[in-house]
Amino acid sequence: MHDGGENIIIVKKHKGGHGVHHGGAWKVAYADFVTAMMALFIVLWVLGQDEKVIQSVAGYFKDPIGFSTQGKNILPGQGQGPKFNIIDEQQEQIERANEVERLEAMKQQIVDELSKNPDLGNLLDQLKIEMVEEGLRIEMMESKEDIFFEIGTAQLKPEAQKLLLLIGKQVETLQNKVIIEGHTDSRPFLAQNSYTNFELSADRANSARKILVKGGLSENKIKEIRGYADSRLLNKDDPYNVVNRRISIILKFMDKK
Repeated sequence: MHDGGENIIIVKKHKGGHGVHHGGAWKVAYADFVTAMMALFIVLWVLGQDEKVIQSVAGYFKDPIGFSTQGKNILPGQGQGPKFNIIDEQQEQIERANEVERLEAMKQQIVDELSKNPDLGNLLDQLKIEMVEEGLRIEMMESKEDIFFEIGTAQLKPEAQKLLLLIGKQVETLQNKVIIEGHTDSRPFLAQNSYTNFELSADRANSARKILVKGGLSENKIKEIRGYADSRLLNKDDPYNVVNRRISIILKFMDKK
């Protein structure tokens, strides 16, 4: 202050130091530390696994999208690990849908041909065609009016042979493998030499096979011949019912590649 003059006021402004914005840096460092620890734990886990798992992990990180065959399953055990090959799964679904469509088209073709055939049209009620877990199943069921085999034998009647010839021609148009099953009712087969309904049902399935081949079905497409006797009754409430006596022809779904 000067004599006789005005007081001079001096204001000093201090620039801020570390008082306000000093709390963020440690978070970044901590995040880096946690990430490094996770990486360490993963490395230690991988080192403790067998060679197959190590190769699977390596394959995944080389191709994380999932096109690598090694990257499909990281954990041991076929099909137990996470699947990354979504494109392959979608392709399998498309192929299966196309296969079902082809089987359904063949089913309709059989029905149409039977409807036009004056000798076989009356057998439509004894033919059951449906999609099942294994594929397309064609069942020829006997009735009181029409039977397919001579009683107690594996000898096919003429009408049954004509029907099997038609089915054999249609089945040959597809690439699916074929299973042929024989079924009987629960009436015991009375014969010597321990010949039972199991032998009878198997022999009837084999007789059907011969006619299917005669109709055009390739032998190499036949996968199995099965004789079930009365172990798979169609009408369980009436084990002696004639519908339990039948031949089943199954077109198996194509095996997945």
